[in-house]
Amino acid sequence: MSFTYTAPVRFLEIDQQGVVFNMWYLAYMDEAFTALVTQGATGYDFVDAGFDWQVVHTELDWSGSLKWGDQVHVDVTVPTRGRTSFTVEFLIHAGDSTQPVVSARTVYVCIAADGSGKIEPPQVLLDALGIA
Repeated sequence: MSFTYTAPVRFLEIDQQGVVFNMWYLAYMDEAFTALVTQGATGYDFVDAGFDWQVVHTELDWSGSLKWGDQVHVDVTVPTRGRTSFTVEFLIHAGDSTQPVVSARTVYVCIAADGSGKIEPPQVLLDALGIA
């Protein structure tokens, strides 16, 4: 399953070099992942259902930058899952360009909302992510 999130690059995200400051790419990734999950499970409250997920590892590689006025496009795929974890890949690019300015991977672990530790991803989450 592939999903694309789109948003404008806002002026407040630009640094003194005239490009998007590096930390904002993590925010774009988080917004894109949240949009993917909520699209797949509209109106579902995961925490009320007893689970959540947290980032345990992320890596980003830059090959360019976004600028004010660009539309940020974040392509999201979920290529693998483990017993309690799943990996999400992100390709971030400007507008209609297919050339990514950032490629990234994040590993999330499912956790019990009551703080008791790691759990296997519930089926509703797997369905929302489009993975088996």
